[in-house]
Amino acid sequence: MHDITVERRSGIDRRRITLSAFIYGARNPRRRIGRRSTDRYPVVDWHSPRVLALVIAILGFCAMDAVLTVVLISHGAREINPVMALFVPHNLFGFAAAKLLLTALGVSVLVACSRMRVFRGVPGEAFLYATLAAYALLIGYELHLLERAPTLDFEHTFTSAGY
Repeated sequence: MHDITVERRSGIDRRRITLSAFIYGARNPRRRIGRRSTDRYPVVDWHSPRVLALVIAILGFCAMDAVLTVVLISHGAREINPVMALFVPHNLFGFAAAKLLLTALGVSVLVACSRMRVFRGVPGEAFLYATLAAYALLIGYELHLLERAPTLDFEHTFTSAGY
């Protein structure tokens, strides 16, 4: 007897990464919980809408912080973050891009760890809330500094800032 093998493959490589595969995976996540009941920190590809809202709020506060920083610098303040001070006031686009990129990378790590328990029981998601609270305090402080600044002349502010 001869073994006859029938080729069932269609010839289309399904492993290719395409936009349609990304959209399908985003709309139909496969891993919402761990694979096994013994998984302590499961890797998932779906997070709650609450985490998405936190990320959007953090990035929005980051953008607001960047705008307020530029306005404060135009009034004589200085950037105390040494990494961001490399960009301001010489390259505002680089400042905004670096600020948002670094914040987005940090928030991505926090989202990846959001289901973990760290420091003997603190949920990882709590660090997202702490980051949001820190940005809220920072923006409040910057608004307080703006209240104490001399009267704003927006035409002078934006022309001296390079707009």
